[in-house]
Amino acid sequence: MISYKYAVVAGNRLFYREAGPETAPAILLLHGFPTSSHMFRNLIPALTDRYHVVAPDLPGFGFSDAPNRKQFRYTFENLTKAIDSFTESIGLERFAIYVFDYGAPVGFRLASARPERINAIISQNGNAYVEGLSQGWNPIQKYWKEPTPENRAALRDFLKPEATKWQYVHGVQDESQVAPESYELDSALLARSGNDEIQLDLFLDYASNVALYPKFQEYLRIKKPPLLAVWGKNDPFFLPPGAEMFKRDNPNAEVHFYDTGHFALETHHQEIAGAIRDFLGRKVASKTTAA
Repeated sequence: MISYKYAVVAGNRLFYREAGPETAPAILLLHGFPTSSHMFRNLIPALTDRYHVVAPDLPGFGFSDAPNRKQFRYTFENLTKAIDSFTESIGLERFAIYVFDYGAPVGFRLASARPERINAIISQNGNAYVEGLSQGWNPIQKYWKEPTPENRAALRDFLKPEATKWQYVHGVQDESQVAPESYELDSALLARSGNDEIQLDLFLDYASNVALYPKFQEYLRIKKPPLLAVWGKNDPFFLPPGAEMFKRDNPNAEVHFYDTGHFALETHHQEIAGAIRDFLGRKVASKTTAA
C-alpha cells in the first residue's frame, strides 16, 4: 500500500510517496528531469515487503510546490538542501539512495556532505563522471560557456512534449512497453506557467554538478559506500562508460547493463528491482547484522 503525502520544508510543500514498514531499512528514491516520483510507480511495490521506501518530488517538479524564482533560487545546492531538510522532517536518519539523472547530483551532494547517513547507493543512469556525458549535452554545455539569451532560448526545445516522449522511447526495444501516461504527465507539468524558466535555470546550474564530479569521486574513493549501477545502455545522455567509471573509485561497485534507454524502469523495473533486492540484501543486511 503506497501512501501519498506532503511534508512542509521551508514553507513549501514537498509531495512524496511512501510505502513499506517504517522499521525496515530505508531507501530514498530521487527522480530526474523532467519527471517526478511517478517514475517509481512500478518499482516501489516490488521493494516494500522488505524496505521502507520514500520517493519525494523535487521543488518545481511533480506535485511539489514550485515557488517563485524570486523566492527560491533553482540550483542543485538548494534542491539538495530541500531534500536534506525533507529527510529530517519525516525522520529518515540512515538510508540507501537510488539516484537517477538530476537525482544523482542531489544524492551525491547529500552523501558527500553527510556520509554517515548513507548506507548504500543505487545509481540508475545517475552520472558522476565526464566520461558519462554524451554529445547530447553539447547545447547545454554551450549555454554554460555563453549564458546568453539566445543560447538559453535554444534549450526550449528540450521542454517540448515531443522531446519528453523521445527521452522515454529512445533506445527502447519495444515502444509499446512504455506507458504513455509517463511522458504525458511530465509534459503537462512542464507546461505549467513559469516552469519553463525553472527548468532553464537548472540547465544552467547543472555546470556546478560537473565541477563537483572530483568531489563526488573522492567521496566514493574514500568512503567506498556499497554501490550498484543499473544502467540503460542505450541512454542518449549518460553513456555506459559513466557506469563503468564507478569501479575506478570503488572497485567493489557492481554494474549491470540493460538493453533499454534513459528511463530504464519503464521497461526493466522487474529486473532492476531484483538486482536491488539482491544487492541490498547482501550489503545492507550484512552491515546491519554486523553492527
